[in-house]
Amino acid sequence: MGYFKMPEPRRFNHNYIYVDERKEKLRKIEENAKRDLGLLPPEERSYEEKLRGAFAKETTHLKRRKEQGQRLSTRAIVVALIASLFLLHYLLTGSWTF
Repeated sequence: MGYFKMPEPRRFNHNYIYVDERKEKLRKIEENAKRDLGLLPPEERSYEEKLRGAFAKETTHLKRRKEQGQRLSTRAIVVALIASLFLLHYLLTGSWTF
């Protein structure tokens, strides 16, 4: 069976050597605090943040889906219906077999 298994490529993991994540996080916290106090002007949103969700706002079917919220999938409804039928059969006959 080893002939049909496709090998997975190695994953890329690049760790930065000369970056101190703690200092970057502290700098970001200080910057946000200064912005909240009004010492710095409001931050300009990045290009990625502007793009995120822009397409979903413009399409009507995605707007409707977001407004309706989470809905049960058809598969979950079918499984729940079959389980309830088995339970009803057990309650009426007293056995799990048909």
